[in-house]
Amino acid sequence: MARSGRSGQKSGARRVTLGILIFGALALIVAQSAPQIANFFVPTRTTISDRIGAPSDTSIWAQVSGQADRERRIKELENEVRDLARYKAAAISMAERMETYERILNLMGEPPERGVTARITTVIDGPFAQTVLANAGSRQGVVPGAVAMNEGGLVGRVIQLGERSSRILLVSNYQSQLPVLGEVSGVRAILQGKDRDRGVLKDLPEEADFIEGERILSSGEGGAYPRGLVVGTVSKQGSEWIVRLAMREHSSGYVRMIAPPDIVEPVPESELPPEPVIAEETKTPPAAAARPAPQPRRPAVTQTPVVAAASEPASAPDTAQTSTVQTSEEDPNSVGLPAAPQQGGE
Repeated sequence: MARSGRSGQKSGARRVTLGILIFGALALIVAQSAPQIANFFVPTRTTISDRIGAPSDTSIWAQVSGQADRERRIKELENEVRDLARYKAAAISMAERMETYERILNLMGEPPERGVTARITTVIDGPFAQTVLANAGSRQGVVPGAVAMNEGGLVGRVIQLGERSSRILLVSNYQSQLPVLGEVSGVRAILQGKDRDRGVLKDLPEEADFIEGERILSSGEGGAYPRGLVVGTVSKQGSEWIVRLAMREHSSGYVRMIAPPDIVEPVPESELPPEPVIAEETKTPPAAAARPAPQPRRPAVTQTPVVAAASEPASAPDTAQTSTVQTSEEDPNSVGLPAAPQQGGE
């Protein structure tokens, strides 16, 4: 009997609880349908939803599920995209302006790179000698002093050349001396190898300094390396500027060897050969060409009258015949001889 009484009490309590829940649900339905009652519960409902279910950084649900971190990261990426879009527009504008200036000034750019790609077969990585051996030589078109590069940046230059192989001295070698400059600051210095991945900058100017994190490029001074090749990034450690070499960041085992810059020195004006003198051809004017060539003049003939004496008696009629003497105008000293007179009579 006692057990049946307890079970009856539990079932009664359950019924009461169920009835209360049903009544509360009906009350919520009525509150949602009635505008006046719904407006009364709006502030409370909004506060509870903002605290529990809203995707905000301060909500408990966002902190537990990690949604707050995702939202923060999305906002950061959106800001970066907007900044990059502005930088992209500015870079395109500057590139177009630079092309226009180069076209106006007729600026001579860098010559096109023509080289040979080879695979690194042997690496000598010691404390004092850092060189690599590539499987391409003079037969493949490699020239002495060629500059070696990989996808990261400058690797070194060829110091020994064979028919089928080339030995490359790395820029990380202690004996390597590379003239460089800062991409942003424009400060020039000499890069000397320090260890396998780094180099140290020396011979810096006193009044200028590099910018932390800027890229270091080859300056092209001395003519051993072209200008503008990426060497690495610079950072200051104590009193020294250290360059982290870019060739170590991307190394696939292949190098591209290009010919060193060939700049012909100007010849002094005194040593220049004399220019050949070209005789000017006499041109005949059109009017003169149309006229016929003059014919050689023939000597003119003049007739000189000569009176011959009559051999007949005086009673005969006087007859005089005229003979001609040819005298050449070309020879004024010549004397004309008279022709034989002809006698007339019956």
